[in-house]
Amino acid sequence: MNPPKPSAPAPAPAPAPAPAAEHARARASKTVAQAVAGVAGVLALWLGATGAMLWATLAPDERSQAATLLGPRAALLLLAATVLLAALAWAVPRLHRRWVLAPALLADQARVLLGSDSAPDLPTQAGADLQGLAQTLNLLVAQRRQLRADVAQQVQLASREIEQERNRLAALMSELSQAVVVCNLDGRVLLYNASARAEFRALSQAPALADGAELIGLGRSIYTVFDRRLVAHALEQIDQRHRAGQTSPTAQFLTSTPGGQLLRVQMAPVRAAEAIEAGGAGGAGGAAPPVNGFVLMLANITLEFEQASVRDGLLLGLTEGSRASLGNLTAAVEMLEYPDLDTAQRERFQAVVRDELALMRQRIQDLAARTSQSLVTRWPLEDMLGADLVAAAQRRIDAMPGLRAAASTVDATLWLRVDSFSLLQALAYLAGRLADEYGITMVELRLTAAPTASTAPAAALLPGATAGPATHAHLDLIWTGQAMSTETVMGWEADAMRSGSGASPLTVREVVQRHGGEFWFERERVRHQAFFRFLLPVADAARGVLAAAAAPVQLAPHDSRPEYYDFDLFKHTGLSGALDDRRLDALSYTVFDTETTGLEPAKGDQILQIGATRLVNGKLRRQESFEQLVDPQRDIPAAGIPIHGITPAMVRGQPVIAAVLPAFHAFAQDTVLVAHNAAFDMRFLQLQEAATGLRFDQPVLDTLLLSAVVHPAQPSHRLEDIAGRLGVAVLGRHTALGDALVTAEVFLRLIPLLAEQGIHTLGQAREAAQRTYYARVSY
Repeated sequence: MNPPKPSAPAPAPAPAPAPAAEHARARASKTVAQAVAGVAGVLALWLGATGAMLWATLAPDERSQAATLLGPRAALLLLAATVLLAALAWAVPRLHRRWVLAPALLADQARVLLGSDSAPDLPTQAGADLQGLAQTLNLLVAQRRQLRADVAQQVQLASREIEQERNRLAALMSELSQAVVVCNLDGRVLLYNASARAEFRALSQAPALADGAELIGLGRSIYTVFDRRLVAHALEQIDQRHRAGQTSPTAQFLTSTPGGQLLRVQMAPVRAAEAIEAGGAGGAGGAAPPVNGFVLMLANITLEFEQASVRDGLLLGLTEGSRASLGNLTAAVEMLEYPDLDTAQRERFQAVVRDELALMRQRIQDLAARTSQSLVTRWPLEDMLGADLVAAAQRRIDAMPGLRAAASTVDATLWLRVDSFSLLQALAYLAGRLADEYGITMVELRLTAAPTASTAPAAALLPGATAGPATHAHLDLIWTGQAMSTETVMGWEADAMRSGSGASPLTVREVVQRHGGEFWFERERVRHQAFFRFLLPVADAARGVLAAAAAPVQLAPHDSRPEYYDFDLFKHTGLSGALDDRRLDALSYTVFDTETTGLEPAKGDQILQIGATRLVNGKLRRQESFEQLVDPQRDIPAAGIPIHGITPAMVRGQPVIAAVLPAFHAFAQDTVLVAHNAAFDMRFLQLQEAATGLRFDQPVLDTLLLSAVVHPAQPSHRLEDIAGRLGVAVLGRHTALGDALVTAEVFLRLIPLLAEQGIHTLGQAREAAQRTYYARVSY
């Protein structure tokens, strides 16, 4: 967290209160003193009342004798009273610790033990009376843990098949190139794949800052990207098409995002499980089967739309320009048909014909060039085993008349990233020209890894010189016989490819450009051989380049089967209800933490880092996190650097808080905020409201206050101490995201402990937290 953020901050403007432990001790001492005073008062009252009643029953002479008897012994009576009071002062605290405080602490520890299977056992070194109770509770909890383990094992066995189906779905979804998002009827995301995550990162207005996290996430609303009315209209279309007789109706719409991207969205309904089990497909004119969600398949068509617009503009220019040129040509030809034209007029009309023909030729050439460039970039590259590509090229060349091909050296481990169709066309074209113009009848194909130190031709003849994993491969077309000049090779490279009766508007150069590679000609004078060499990307190296070209931001590392789904969210509808009336385990949370330059936001201390994670459907979504360094635009005190580890060099060049807060505000939208000692972090956010125009007005829960609610007898509510009591591992302490993750784990374990005290809803939790001592502090 911060250097160091206090667990019990001081109320302003009063002096700093005692720490939590001292406060607890002072409270216990006050209770004991009150108990001693109470017992002494009761005893004194009883003795006084007894003495008064005895005095009232005595005769006057007896009273005189009693006074004479007790008078000299008054000091002895005072000493006896003092000894009695000392005995009370000695006994009452011990009795309080043994019979009041010790049972209360044991009760707190027992509640922790019951709420978490990972919590430590109850201490058994207490007094004999409580030691037996603690041992008995430990045995009962051990039995419960064993029963839970047995139940969990049975549940695991029973759900294995379902889990396998989910894993298959996760594997399928993660490998799909199509961006897919599944939502419930409230528009809450319950499944998305890696392609969708990448797509939303590209749509983000600040992808380098928030990594797209403010747009996509389980439990997030899809309406942050799409207009709610568009989705509602698409669902109405699906219902109408079902009533018209379609068995699997879908709908499609186009929309633009706040970042200016154009999306094509195809929607399909998700039917309720009851309808599927009942076979309720419905029929023409019948009622539509119940739907509890929808699937969205997204395609970013911004570039496609722009290319289509350019293409339409070219065609329109060609059409309109050609129409005018044809009109001029027609008029000029008609005039040339007159036999009485003089020489000057005839030359002028002939010039018109030449000029218009030149203009038409230029327009057609421009259109052909733009079309050729579109062909270069239109088709995607695919992974292909290099040996398979060589085999396909060998068959293609063998099918050409008068030509044979052989594979000399082929690295069977190489996977290439290629457009196999155009590459095979290029190989066949070059082999055909060798046969037609130089009489070559036999060619060889060779595939080897390219040296990583250099991709220049001079390094190409150093077999085995790679210093690491190959990023490119050499594909050679080799022949023995007459060589050719470099000018001839350049001409072949620039000509449109023709092979037999087939033709392509592409050139060899454009095919190479499509692969991001190179092409050159070399001679091997010792062997009297020559070869054309293609430098091609291998699959692993090309994948990152293609991903970068497809989206502005590359994917962050993640598992191949990420947990980007939660089908239980199908059950969560009606989110428009009051949040205070919602159950704690049914809400979505943003758990966050800040690292700051100091502890006094009102005196100019600034945020250095914001870290946050999400809790959805009672589960911690570690992969949906927000972490961003912030340039505080002020010095970082040296005393705090060893605590948070953030140096001036780390924040230099980072965005300022005015740029970071909008992304964090969007990330936390529609969720309840959770933090440890939240008043401290919220004060830093509130001080930025005027500058950014953003208000964090959603409900806030504080794990410090909630810990004081469930464990009022505990002397410390520091995050580490709470985590230790609840069995939460503390990792990455004093980093914003690390503290947020620990706080999230702590909060998840506090929810069932709150429920044991009858605190089930958000409103109840907030009321209970405000009644604690720590709720009175401010910054």
